[in-house]
Amino acid sequence: MRLKAKSERKLAKQICKVVLDHFEKQYSKELGDTWNTVRDILISPSCWQYAILLNRFNYSFELEKDLHLKGYHTLFQGSLPYYPKSMKCYLSRTPDRMPSERHQIGILKKYYLLNAASLLPVLALELRDGEKVLDLCSAPGGKSIALLQCAYPGYLHCNEHDSLRLRWLRQTLESFIPQPLVNVIKVSELDGREMGDAQPEMFDKVLVDAPCSNDRSWLFSSDSQKAACRISQRRNLPVLQVELLRSAIKALRPGGLLVYSTCTLSKAENQDVISEILNSYTNIMPVDIKEMARTCSQDFTFAPTGQECGLLVIPDKGKAWGPMYVAKLKKSWTM
Repeated sequence: MRLKAKSERKLAKQICKVVLDHFEKQYSKELGDTWNTVRDILISPSCWQYAILLNRFNYSFELEKDLHLKGYHTLFQGSLPYYPKSMKCYLSRTPDRMPSERHQIGILKKYYLLNAASLLPVLALELRDGEKVLDLCSAPGGKSIALLQCAYPGYLHCNEHDSLRLRWLRQTLESFIPQPLVNVIKVSELDGREMGDAQPEMFDKVLVDAPCSNDRSWLFSSDSQKAACRISQRRNLPVLQVELLRSAIKALRPGGLLVYSTCTLSKAENQDVISEILNSYTNIMPVDIKEMARTCSQDFTFAPTGQECGLLVIPDKGKAWGPMYVAKLKKSWTM
């Protein structure tokens, strides 16, 4: 117990007061009393939970059996409208963390550790075999890995503008995806805002997991000057997010689906961005995803968004997943 208290103290010291104060002001207004619970979880990494996504390309029966014995259960025990049998994700009700596997050239990893809420945008995309799909802001690659657990796309384009993060993305893909499948994956380093012009109406499905105020990691910024700089630049993020969505809409074929996601609670980067898009396009329609929230309520806690096409997962006691905002849009055929 003493050790645990010591590590809690050590972690508590690392919380960035500049960021916490900023979040306190904004989120107590936006979330009301709910913010108190959310904050307590966000600043206590010992409460965080990690889901285990099994890699179907190096499936281990022993591992799955072991997870059952340890009391893990499968995610989404309710019946989601779209949930491929090939995707297997396990959760523990306690903050238990499996060790990460080392990257070894030529050996595929058996599982990927992730925040379970990050599978919601992947499932909302409803990927089918043979479709062309774009992951516009792809690094570190977890959502692309999850997409490939769902279906065999005809073509998967993983784009990442940041060169350091691009290296991480390439390594992730190499660690999880067998050689034959690598042939249907293209990795690029384009500014996402240029993708629509470069590949107009090329994709059936587009995922925009946008750069955002990453609430969890920002709270633990070790450099308070850098944190203050981030906060001052934060108001520019919605402009970038809207530009990325405009580019994604250009890259999407008529009839195609677009999913937008962030890992922030911020209304300015979530609902407001989607409202701006819906107000400025006549051929972009909201897709109702309330059913997803109803089906997933035993594993996730949702905050109201005031949108039928948008969900917000907020960290809660025993369900420490999120923050994760997901919105689903469809490009209609223009007459």
